[in-house]
Amino acid sequence: MLKVLPYESRYQSGVLSLIVNIQRNEFGVPITAEEQPDLVRIEEYYQSGSGNFWVAMDVEQGLVVGTVSLLDIGAGQGALRKMFVHKDYRGGQMGVAAKLLQTLVQWCEEKKVHEIFLGTTPQFLAAHRFYEKNRFTEVSPADLPQSFPVMAVDKKFYKRQI
Repeated sequence: MLKVLPYESRYQSGVLSLIVNIQRNEFGVPITAEEQPDLVRIEEYYQSGSGNFWVAMDVEQGLVVGTVSLLDIGAGQGALRKMFVHKDYRGGQMGVAAKLLQTLVQWCEEKKVHEIFLGTTPQFLAAHRFYEKNRFTEVSPADLPQSFPVMAVDKKFYKRQI
């Protein structure tokens, strides 16, 4: 059974393991947990203002199988960050990414966040299709709010109105 839950510190090691493994072993991004200080300060970094961080848990296995976060960037806007799903839980049949995104959008509605922005890399074609299917539209870097944190690897950007 799958549950999407707000992040708690007891999920820390599962979150780090999932994200760093996907970044390094699937996408070939030579990054460590230490190079991502937001991942060791999730409560402080993401769970403030209108932001939050969620985990998708395979309850039977006790595994973190997905993550997503909303970083409050002010002015009723948020940055979708750290959306990762374990390879064995991807695809429409599993619905993990959709459940994570649905949770984030519902949170935005409750918190009066009216725009979500995200950055991704050009090679993540499945991610592009997922975002476009879920009402995100591509925007140029010039259309991003000044408060949006652009990551070095991000070259393609999206926005969704809530």
